[in-house]
Amino acid sequence: MTQPVNLAHGSPVSPRYSPSLSLPSSMIVLPESPAAFADATWSDIAPYYEALAVAPLASPADGAQIEAWLAAWSRLDMLVGEAGTLAMIAYTANTANEAAERAYLRFSMEIFPTLEEQQVRLARRLVETGWSRPDLETTIRRFRSDIEIFREANVARFSKLEEYSAAYQKRTGGLSVDWDGEAKTIPQLQPYLKSNDRAVRERAFRLGADAYLTHREELATLFDSMLALRQDVAREAGFTDFQRYAFAAKHRFDYTPEDCAGFHAAVQEAVVPAVARLYEHRRARLQVETLRPWDLAVDVDATTPLVPFRTVDEFVNGARRIFARVDPELGEKFDIMAAEQLLDLESRPGKAPGGYCTDLAFRGRPFIFMNAVGVPDDVQTLVHEAGHCFHDFAAHELPYAWQRRTGHEAAELASMSMELLAMPFLAQPEGYYTPEEARIAWLEHFEDVLCSLTHIASVDAFQAWIYANADGASAAARDDAWLRIRAQFEPVVDWSGLNDERVSRWYRQLHIFELPFYYIEYGLAQLGALQVFRNAVRNGPEAVQAYKRFLALGGTRPLPELYAEAGVKLVFDTATMRELVAFVEERIAELREGAVSPFGAALSVA
Repeated sequence: MTQPVNLAHGSPVSPRYSPSLSLPSSMIVLPESPAAFADATWSDIAPYYEALAVAPLASPADGAQIEAWLAAWSRLDMLVGEAGTLAMIAYTANTANEAAERAYLRFSMEIFPTLEEQQVRLARRLVETGWSRPDLETTIRRFRSDIEIFREANVARFSKLEEYSAAYQKRTGGLSVDWDGEAKTIPQLQPYLKSNDRAVRERAFRLGADAYLTHREELATLFDSMLALRQDVAREAGFTDFQRYAFAAKHRFDYTPEDCAGFHAAVQEAVVPAVARLYEHRRARLQVETLRPWDLAVDVDATTPLVPFRTVDEFVNGARRIFARVDPELGEKFDIMAAEQLLDLESRPGKAPGGYCTDLAFRGRPFIFMNAVGVPDDVQTLVHEAGHCFHDFAAHELPYAWQRRTGHEAAELASMSMELLAMPFLAQPEGYYTPEEARIAWLEHFEDVLCSLTHIASVDAFQAWIYANADGASAAARDDAWLRIRAQFEPVVDWSGLNDERVSRWYRQLHIFELPFYYIEYGLAQLGALQVFRNAVRNGPEAVQAYKRFLALGGTRPLPELYAEAGVKLVFDTATMRELVAFVEERIAELREGAVSPFGAALSVA
């Protein structure tokens, strides 16, 4: 039965918006489940938001009425949001499904851009009452920012941007190559990049790059359109460029573009030399004259590539055991996901690239999407996305939808910390590897941590260049800028004769196309996660409990306070970055010397 939400002293729903709603003046009757909105158009949804927009709000002294109104708004957002999320899941699961594509585009192009306008309208009503309470101060600060930057003229622009994002997904999701007469998706080339046969690695690398280069002009033209629209959005809202707009839209209250530039410089000073040392070690182990880009994924300490699992069932069951060892409560949460089929893990033709965790907000369940092909990276991806899931589960206990949402800096701290907290248990009997295989997997992951920081800095610096320079509108200038910036962060590797292949890397970075400026968060979170891990080496159980306390806060505190709850701080400076790099290099040195575990007794009994 549909449960009405009481809005004391409410007024009747406006007849022009409510042909199907016949409600008492003090009630809004919401659907029981997101299924009611699965086939909805905006005209079906609008009456509910109009009812909230016209319902009178009392003075701040009558907090109970405002809270009831907020509860109705929060529930409605979750219902509509989950309906749209289900449409996105269906489309990314099979980008060739035309019905799924239509449903996804209806939400992403018609409903959600228009919904943003209603969100600002309702947020303005709340802000104008002057009401607040301590656990909503961060939410209201975000509302104020949304109100300040909203422009009605940008609604249509964001709708068009969603159309372009879907086009990028469809084009890249459909990419495949011929491997000995068999069609392979780009993710399915990953095992070949780990082959001990250098010729096989080179072939796989070139095929993956060529798949994007074949569509280089098409993708560049698509990005031209997205760039122009984003710059128009920024100027419409009174910003000089889209980077400045993005900082306001992403609620980055605690750091600036200048801080990010400092982050790039610190990575060059503290991390790039460490990566050069890693790559020189790799070159020597491979006994090659120069290190080529197809030499970067092979396990230099393994005689054969690691194969952590062969079936999805093996993959899932191993994860269940691992999370139960990290923390029994977290293990129970992952068991729920497995039991309720909230995992879409294998790679297949037509499936969108990449991986994500998304939130089915109404039912309080997360969902993991990825493209597993049986390589160690798959294990890290699943553990990473599970960290997001644990965050969603914990934050769902908060009363309102907005309190459960965090910035990506906090979201990625949850996921990247879990990658490291789970590391001790990747070995059997819990995990996927023999002790020697685990040593190799741990080595690979620690090396990836350092290399990822240089990649993150280069992607963020590249995006900053695009949106701050007029030349960013030129496809050729963008490609040249990528080569120049990438060279600053990628030492030792010999890219001679491979400029086009090197350029292809940014075309496959979906964040640059679909989620502009969503990347520095990975770097900030990685440095935070290293601090969580360092704490765990000293005292595993205490570090896990601090991590869980951080998860439970959702988005109810400013970013520095969220990090502090996890026992860490934001890092932009060279000195702290050097400390953390040294900590990682110590772990790498121990593993190279044959250490059974680089984690210490405290963490191994977490």
